[in-house]
Order: sequence, then C-alpha cells, then structure tokens
Amino acid sequence: MGSALEYYDFYIYGLASALIFGPLFFSPLGESGAVIASFATYGVGFAARPFGGVVFGYIGDRFGRKMVLILTIGLMGMASFAIGLLPTFEQAGMLGAVLLVALRILQGLGAGAEQAGATTLISEVAPPRRRGFFASLPFVGIQLGTLLGAGTFALMALADKEVLQGWLWRVPFLASVILIVIAVFIRLRLKETPVFQELEKHKAVVKNPVGQIWKHSKKNVLVGIGLRMGENGNSSVYSALLVSFISLPAGVFPGDKFIGPTGLLIAAGCAAVMVVAFGALSDRFGRVPVYRYGALFQALIALPAFYLVTLGNPALVWAVMVVGIALGVQSMLGPQCAMLPELFGSQHRFTGVALSRELSAVLAGGFAPMIGVALLAATNHSWLVPALYSLVLATISFITTFFTPETNGRDLVVVEDAR
Repeated sequence: MGSALEYYDFYIYGLASALIFGPLFFSPLGESGAVIASFATYGVGFAARPFGGVVFGYIGDRFGRKMVLILTIGLMGMASFAIGLLPTFEQAGMLGAVLLVALRILQGLGAGAEQAGATTLISEVAPPRRRGFFASLPFVGIQLGTLLGAGTFALMALADKEVLQGWLWRVPFLASVILIVIAVFIRLRLKETPVFQELEKHKAVVKNPVGQIWKHSKKNVLVGIGLRMGENGNSSVYSALLVSFISLPAGVFPGDKFIGPTGLLIAAGCAAVMVVAFGALSDRFGRVPVYRYGALFQALIALPAFYLVTLGNPALVWAVMVVGIALGVQSMLGPQCAMLPELFGSQHRFTGVALSRELSAVLAGGFAPMIGVALLAATNHSWLVPALYSLVLATISFITTFFTPETNGRDLVVVEDAR
C-alpha cells in the first residue's frame, strides 16, 4: 500500500507536470517554458529524496524499519493531499507555484525512504532461496499506484478542458488521503524484522550508520547508483518524457491527454506481473545475469522503440510503453528488489539502500523529463532525444553489472557488505 501511494503520487504528479501544471501555475512563461518549469518542480522532489534517504535511513538503522515506514507514508501522503488545495497562478500569482515546490520537496523527503524501507523490511523477513520473489512483491504496489494514477488521468482526459483545469485536476491529489489511511492502518500492525531484532539483542545497532556507509560502503553505493540508472531513468523516460513527447504542440498527437495515460495503464497492468516474474528468475539464475540481460535489452530497443512512436499509431505507442516498462524496466527492477539490500551489511543496510536508490533517482529519473523537454525544444522535437537518453542510461547499468558481486542467497544478518 505504501508503494502504491508513492507511485500513485509519482504518476499523478508526473502526468500533471506533463499535461496540466504548466498553464495552471506557470502560464507567464509561455507554453514550452511552462512545461519546462513544471518538470523542474517534478525534479525538485527527486532532489529532496537523498536528504530524506539520509534522515530516514538513519532512523531505520538506528531505531528500526517499522517506525520509518509509518513516518514516510504520513509525510508523503499529506503533502500530496495539500497539493490538491493549492491556489493557481490566476488565483494567487506565483504563491501557488512556490507552495507547489515546497510540497513537492516534502513529498520527496518522504519518498526518499519509502521504497528503501519496504525492500529492506521484506528482504530481511523473506526465506533466502525465494528472496527475489518476495522482495519484488511490494513493488507490485508500484504498478497498482501507476494503474490508479494513469487510470485516473485517462478518465479525466475525457472531461471538458475548462472543467479539468478548473477543479477536476485537484481530485486525484485529494483522493490520496484514502491510501494514507489504509497504509497507516496496515503498518501500525507490522512487526520489526528478525535482523534488526538480532542487532538489538546483541547491542550491535550502530549510532552513526551514515558514517559506516562512508567508511565501508562507498563502492557498493556507487554500484547501486549505476544499477539504478537504467531502471529508474527509463521509468521516467517511458512514463513522463514519452507522454510529453507525443502530446506537446510539435508532438505526434498535439494536445492529446488520453493516449499517454492509457498506454501507462496497459503497461502497468503487465508490469505488475513481470516485476515478480523477473524477481523469481533472479532466485533461479542469479541477480546479476538477469539484471545484465535486462539492461542490454533496454539499450537495444531504445532507437527502434522511439522511432515507432513517430509513426503516429496509438497502438504502436502503447506497444512501446508495454515493452519498455513491463519488459525493459521490470527486468532490472525485479532482481534489484533483493539485490540492493543484499549488497549492504545489516548495521547500515537501510541507509545504504536509501542512498543508492535516491542519489540515482536524482541523477537518472528526477530531471530526465525536464532535460528531455529542453532538448526536444532545442532539436526541433527530434525523436532521437528520448531514444539516446534511454540508450545511455541502460548502457550505464549494463556496464555496472560487470562490477557487481552476485548476492543471491546471502545471509542478511552479517554486518559486512557483499564483495
């Protein structure tokens, strides 16, 4: 449920940035400028995530995994709810934009440890031989959140433009309060993981997990960042940048607000199955081989995929989204769910996973749409921009796999990192 809320927020904010926030909050900047500014606020949330990862990672390694998961869901959810109450530029000038940035930062701080907490907790309670399968299950929540977010926007696209920009855009953000209540209710009933209980029992909980990371885990943090570039970056490329690419005035479907969200809806349904399938495959064949071939596949499809988008066929756009997200991205995310916690020792695992995830989220995912839209404007909307962006990100992850230790079946009680 926490993953569902995070990615519900992630996708409604990403889609709103691509389709709605520009004219609502940044209209004086012109059409292209407003979209770039809108995606800049999207990126600001990612920039805040490493800080949330450090703060909540410290709490998770110092005081337990459960506490963090309750704190992050509350912070993230209430910020999303408050976005639905903001005044637009027409109503309050730039005040609305300033508040939007502030709330996006709070969203990012909460999200900075949400997935790290979920993947750490599940990995520490799952049976070692099936850890890839079980650790990928919370990430089904990512697809549920995507389904909810993309489905909501697909339905909203059918509404009259004045109604959509008048009040209807607020509904998805206000509705996030439902997910908050359910997620908090569930998390209050969680038990602390056996690994953390073991650390407490032997008084082995460290007081400064960030210092431990800096001293012992710099290499594995860099490995985690490299692995995430292809997965997280391409998630943003296919879900946010691609939607802008087809719907901008110079795009294949100018002004369209239906094709992109509908494609995400289909892709998310397929991805919910595939992330677990690839997680299970990593239990059988190893984390590194599955990840390596997934990154290679993502790199190989980049150029033909985005060329197909330019042909102007909605079915081809949807096919590209399904292949890119459900196969390309999930073939890396599936093994990654267990691999990142397995890379780090038990005393600083939460912080290590959070830093790896969130530093990469800034570098790969957070500013990808903003940079992509700026490059599109500078290159007369060339399809090579998103294609090469996707290719480079996937290639970085492919190369990183050759520096990654195999972690399948590792004992998570040990305090040393994987080598």
